[in-house]
Amino acid sequence: MPVFIALVVGATALVAAAVGGLYLWPLGHRELRLAPASPLDFEASTAAAQDITAAEAADAQVRPESRSRLLSHGARTGRAVLLLHGYTVAPEQYDALAEVFFARGYNVWIPRAPRHGMVDRPGHHRIEAGDLTSYAAQALTVAAGLGDEVGVVGISGGAVLATWLAQVRGDVVRRLLVLSPFFGPGQAPAFAVRPLITLYGRRILPDRLTARGYSLAAVTRYLTIVRSLSRRPRRTGLLSAAVAISPLDTVVDATAAVRVPLRIARANGIDLRVYALPESLGVRHNTLDLTAHGDGAADVLQLYVDLYEGEPAPTADNAAVGG
Repeated sequence: MPVFIALVVGATALVAAAVGGLYLWPLGHRELRLAPASPLDFEASTAAAQDITAAEAADAQVRPESRSRLLSHGARTGRAVLLLHGYTVAPEQYDALAEVFFARGYNVWIPRAPRHGMVDRPGHHRIEAGDLTSYAAQALTVAAGLGDEVGVVGISGGAVLATWLAQVRGDVVRRLLVLSPFFGPGQAPAFAVRPLITLYGRRILPDRLTARGYSLAAVTRYLTIVRSLSRRPRRTGLLSAAVAISPLDTVVDATAAVRVPLRIARANGIDLRVYALPESLGVRHNTLDLTAHGDGAADVLQLYVDLYEGEPAPTADNAAVGG
């Protein structure tokens, strides 16, 4: 993302002399800490999901293909999974993977993030961190009523929210899988992240778009949530944790993609399963975009479910990292 680098480094240089206090400016994480919600039973969770999907169906601003999705077996199951889509996309990103989970006996909830999946596609530029964390917490409350054991899968920005849930709602989340997690930008120096959050997150600088169409203001919302994650996570009873990344992904910081969930895994005394997709697949940031791979796509999707359930990575090069 050359444009991203230029903007971040240029902005940092522009204000470095006059605004040395950027590194001291509090980023405000307190509003992201939500109290646990009252649990719902299966009927209440189903009704809540149906209310959401009905409201979206009645909203002409929500694209029909981007509405929230509930895949239900009609009763509470032993396992339920919450799937959180990435920034700029919508629930349809999970259509194929959701079917694999459902066929495996899971009830599946795929909610639409605020300001995403809209006819006004740039609407997600105006997302706020509190909107995202509230959405994730409410989505988990719905998912928790659908099954006895509940876990979360997230991709890109959705992986940030999934990881946040694994910490703040550790009383509920038992399994965690993050795909291409955006814990930091892949081609920006680490020292530039905090100024980025301050300058664009607090609108000191006007919003700008990267070459991928990412709003820097919106990107900082996810980075703010990342900054709220404890460097010393507590033990919560998490049973499995895994990450899948592509070596061709230039959007995310590959080191942080492993380091952040590794802390959570170690706090829970479990291994972190780490899988790097083969470069031959040609998959970049969207590790769910497997449509060009025919029958091979089904194998990758099954692998994701295996990783989620705590199965070993398939080769010695894609090993577990000890807790």
